[in-house]
Amino acid sequence: MIAPGTYDALRNELATRHDELSKRLKQIAEYALENPNDMALETVSAIAARAKVQPSSLIRFAKAFGYTGFSEMQKVFRSHLVENGSNYKERIRSLSRDNARQSNSSSVVLDDFIDGGIAALNNLRHVVSPEKLEQAVETLANADVIYLTAQKRAFPIASYLAYALAQLDKRCVLIDGNGGMFFEQARSIRKGDVLLAISFKSYASEVVQLVKETKNKDIPIVSISDGVLSPLAQHSDVCLEVEEVEVHAFRSLAASMTLALTLVVALGRALDQES
Repeated sequence: MIAPGTYDALRNELATRHDELSKRLKQIAEYALENPNDMALETVSAIAARAKVQPSSLIRFAKAFGYTGFSEMQKVFRSHLVENGSNYKERIRSLSRDNARQSNSSSVVLDDFIDGGIAALNNLRHVVSPEKLEQAVETLANADVIYLTAQKRAFPIASYLAYALAQLDKRCVLIDGNGGMFFEQARSIRKGDVLLAISFKSYASEVVQLVKETKNKDIPIVSISDGVLSPLAQHSDVCLEVEEVEVHAFRSLAASMTLALTLVVALGRALDQES
C-alpha cells in the first residue's frame, strides 16, 4: 500500500482501518491521534513507554500503514507540527500546568473553566469543516422526523436540541431511555427519518449499539462525538467533531452546546428557505 503523505491522510486512514487493527495497534492509533506532538518529537522508546506498548509494536504499526519504518511515519507528524505550531493538546497541557500553580480560590476555579471553554471553542472553529456542517444541516432538514439520542454527560445536549427543534416546528423524538425503554423508543425509526446521536468517551454502550443498528437499516445518521476513532464516527454519514477541555477533573459542554446551537440556527434558516 502507499503510505499516507500528510497528517490528514494518515488520520483518515487510521479511522478507516481502525476496526481491522489488532488490539495493540488500535492502542497505538488512539495514542498517536491524541498526542501528535509526542509522535513528532519523542524517541521510539519514549513513545512506547507512554503508549504502554513495546517499541517493536510502533515499528509494526508504521509498516502496517505502508511506511518503511517508524522514522518515515514520524516525518508526517513533524510536518504537521511545523505547519500548525502549538496545537490544541499542547495548549491544554500548558493550561493545566498553569492551573496547578494557582490557588484553589473560587474565582481561580471560575477563571480556569473560562480559559478551558475558550480553548475548546477556538479548537471547534478549526476541527468542524464547513462541508461537514452543511451536510449535517441538509440531512436534518430533509428528515421527516429527527430522533435524538444521548446518555451520560452528553444527555443535556440532546435534551436542549429536542426543545430547540420543537421551537422550529421540526418533528423530533428524544430517545432518553426513561423507564428502561431506550431501544423500544427507537423502534419507530423508519426510512425518511434521521438519527442524531451524541456521545463522548467513555461512550454510552446503548447509544453505540443504536447507531450500529440504525446504520444497518440504511437510515442516515448525524453524530456529535470527539474524534475520528469514535465508534459513532465510524458508523455515521457525517460526524461533527468536538472536544471539551478537562478542568479540575470535569469537562464542560461549552463547545458542544455551541455546536448544537449552530445546528439549530442553521437548520432554522434552511427550513425558512424551503418554505
